[in-house]
Amino acid sequence: MKHDPTQLIQQLDYWRGDISLEPVGGGITNRNYVVTDQGRRYFVRLGNDIPLHGVMRFNELQASRAAWEVGLSPQVLHWEPGILILDFIEGKTLSEEDIRQDPYLEQIVPMLHICHRDMTQQVRGPALIFWVFHVIRDYVATLNIANSRMINALPALVEKSRQLEQTVGAIDLVYGHNDLLAANFLDDGQRLWLIDWDYAGYNSPLFDLANLASNNGLSSSQEDWLLDRYFNPPDSGKARRAFEAMKCASLLRESLWSMVSEIHSDIDFDFIEYTRENLDRFESQWRTFEAASPDAGPVSA
Repeated sequence: MKHDPTQLIQQLDYWRGDISLEPVGGGITNRNYVVTDQGRRYFVRLGNDIPLHGVMRFNELQASRAAWEVGLSPQVLHWEPGILILDFIEGKTLSEEDIRQDPYLEQIVPMLHICHRDMTQQVRGPALIFWVFHVIRDYVATLNIANSRMINALPALVEKSRQLEQTVGAIDLVYGHNDLLAANFLDDGQRLWLIDWDYAGYNSPLFDLANLASNNGLSSSQEDWLLDRYFNPPDSGKARRAFEAMKCASLLRESLWSMVSEIHSDIDFDFIEYTRENLDRFESQWRTFEAASPDAGPVSA
């Protein structure tokens, strides 16, 4: 029997009085609500572990707490299994077009430095690793078991992923957000916040950079600026080939995530269209990657 999510929230001992709830649309992994209790607003996320996607709520909780400690995210006010209550931040979620604006990009780069450098010192307890090529292999296995409608396309995608992983080569290890969709940035009019730590874990910094670029359609010149500004002093182009490979991997992972969700998610969302959109992006990026000179080869980044 499924529980009414509003009842789950209303029955929490955390509240001081009668509450009102307002659902927040757009979530395709969690159910989100704004709760008002005695004039104060709270952001409430409902969601259980999703092992198919590597989402473990203990990890989200620890990452969210660490992100608040370093000033990136709203404070975690309460947690119990399946329910996370955060301080409410009034503001707008960014769009892909917003992310492509220079003033926003200039704010995002130092946020990534804080995430990659400072959160490493704050995360407590067991921590996950987010290696995109492991995620891809696991998704492919899941899709094969489920006899996905895309099963005939999987062998070619696996081979492309193998080539991408070989190109990335050895990496530096940092603590990453790993899901830099535009909607995970919140502008309160004074500053940006980075939210939703479902996929947080140790990773290469190039994945967050490539994920940001591929999810939000950055131009080639913006990508050059992003890499130069992040790797200060600039890396003289050594990481560019690996960055291009990570852009492909980011889009392939998102495509496979959607294929798995087509089969296993009960969220009301058009996953088939989302799969098509991301596969188109992946194939376009793959053609660019394949056509580029591989002179740089595998690099450490």
